[in-house]
Amino acid sequence: MRWLLGIVLAACLAAGCTRAPVPGRVIMLGLDGLDPDTVDVLAGEGKLPNLRLLRARGAYGRLLSSRPLLSPIIWTTIATGKTPDQHHIGHFVAVNATTGEQLPVTSQMRHVKALWNILSDAGKRVAVVGWWATWPAESVHGAIVSDHTCYHFLFDEGVRGGGERAASVYPAALAPRIAALVKRPDDLQLADVAPFVHVSAADLQRPFDFADPLGHFKWALATAQSYDAIAADLWRSERPDLLMTYIEATDSTAHLFGHLFRAHGLVGELAEQQRLYGDAVEAMYVYADRLVGDAMRLMDERTTLVVLSDHGFTLGALPDDPSVTRDMRRVSERSHRDEGVLYFYGRAVRAGVTLQRPTLLDIAPTVLALSGVPPPRDMTGRVLTDALTLADPPRTVASYEDGVGVTAALGTDASADPAILERLRALGYLNAESPKGDRNLAAVLFEQGRFEDASAAFAALVAAHPDEGALRASYAGALGALGKFDAALAQLDQAAALSPLNPESYHNRGVIHERQGKADDAIADYREALRYNPQYEPSRQALERLHAINAGPTPRDADVQQAVALADEASELARRGDYASAMRRVDEAERLAPQLALVQQYRANVAFLMGDRAAAIAALRRALEREPDNALYRENLRRLETSSTPASAK
Repeated sequence: MRWLLGIVLAACLAAGCTRAPVPGRVIMLGLDGLDPDTVDVLAGEGKLPNLRLLRARGAYGRLLSSRPLLSPIIWTTIATGKTPDQHHIGHFVAVNATTGEQLPVTSQMRHVKALWNILSDAGKRVAVVGWWATWPAESVHGAIVSDHTCYHFLFDEGVRGGGERAASVYPAALAPRIAALVKRPDDLQLADVAPFVHVSAADLQRPFDFADPLGHFKWALATAQSYDAIAADLWRSERPDLLMTYIEATDSTAHLFGHLFRAHGLVGELAEQQRLYGDAVEAMYVYADRLVGDAMRLMDERTTLVVLSDHGFTLGALPDDPSVTRDMRRVSERSHRDEGVLYFYGRAVRAGVTLQRPTLLDIAPTVLALSGVPPPRDMTGRVLTDALTLADPPRTVASYEDGVGVTAALGTDASADPAILERLRALGYLNAESPKGDRNLAAVLFEQGRFEDASAAFAALVAAHPDEGALRASYAGALGALGKFDAALAQLDQAAALSPLNPESYHNRGVIHERQGKADDAIADYREALRYNPQYEPSRQALERLHAINAGPTPRDADVQQAVALADEASELARRGDYASAMRRVDEAERLAPQLALVQQYRANVAFLMGDRAAAIAALRRALEREPDNALYRENLRRLETSSTPASAK
């Protein structure tokens, strides 16, 4: 009988049989913005040995993210297993309703429990390091080192207030030990930054300033090193069942220097940027791989390692307006891509498995299952059993919520220091809201197909901000989805008047005209959207669907066609920083087609990039003489004439 049982067990193991959840330990390492395509390239070149090992001996898939691709929203979705309209973290910033001061989004704004709350309630120990929206630190069974401990890029230098520092770590008694592990930007030596950037010792001593790309990078690197050290210390000292560590430096470095990644043919200031910072992104990926190795060394036989990123990142692509690279602060989600990475390695993981379209909502229930805690029915994500030797546990629990938000939140936490609470109330942190977050959450409702709810949310926002054209355009989209076409068109007319350069207004008008069977009007609207933003993909796709993408006005003659081609060449040269060659192309284009407004637009762009504001203004005036109804020319001219700030920085 014992012999027969051995055969059955061997067969079961060979077939990869699943079994009931057995409590284990989990390490989660979040690497913000780590791009799967870039990982594939660098791993193929042998530069990411740890990530390559995870893929070979563990399970891997591209993690499907959800828009808007903003870090606080996505990492909270990952930590809660709930959608943004449920967890209510909608943006980077909140606003003090009393003073109007902006501050980074807080844990107080989260309406549901996160993994650290659920596992604490189940008697599991947790350690959370640097995770978005964890300040003020909540009381847990274990430790929280909040995202304010080392500060994200939204902060100015220094501490905003004593209450903020005091609430950064839980338990408070842990704060001195954590402080000893924190590395500040000025602590970095030349040897620390040399693998990433090529600067002098004098450069490194410049006073800290986030407007300085080197200073911003130093902060990101120092924070990553700090959180790595803190996570290792907590794992060894606190013995948590779940360790969650968030590293933001991969994303910040890509935002700062991603346009330089393996870019060719750069000239002038862009070439100088590449000399100084062109290796930073690749070196940061190598450093991230080293952090994965650090996590692997912490593991024991009971540990599962989860490595993931919230989204991908387009690297090596120069922006259409190269003036935005002058200080290289391109912190925008426009470069984000919808797929991140997801690796499972260690205990209960099937080796060599490719995950089938995992989503953000799948992470929390899977981590709960790995921890021996049944996922609740109100987590709609699945347990990723294709990656695991564990069975999907029965969902015997309806919800871990108590109906009144997070019970461990600092505002209702009996163990919180009353003096800290009073300080936070005085600063306005305990009743802060996020108008920008409300807009994103309304957009989420629209994406979910909840058009009535989205319409109501946008209507409230429009009532509060009647002069914002973009809000009216979004409201019109929801109205149009409900079939309220006349009301939607009325909102779009106001939107276009308020924000004539917003392509969404024209696009949504095109959608409505298309639904009404007015194809010619729809095509005209989609073209108007592209007139002001040639990269606006929804309108481009609509024109392709209507077989009208190349059906625009026919050039009058060969000279005009050649002038347009020369203007396009000028644009490409300007993107690479070769402004002198770009201007020569513009001169030739104007000789061929002196009345073409497009040529004057390109002349203005190149002149602006060269620092010749007067020439840019003169060119835009000529463009408006040729095309008086062009809102883009009119708005750029207004900006140049009324402000010393570059138009692109608005």
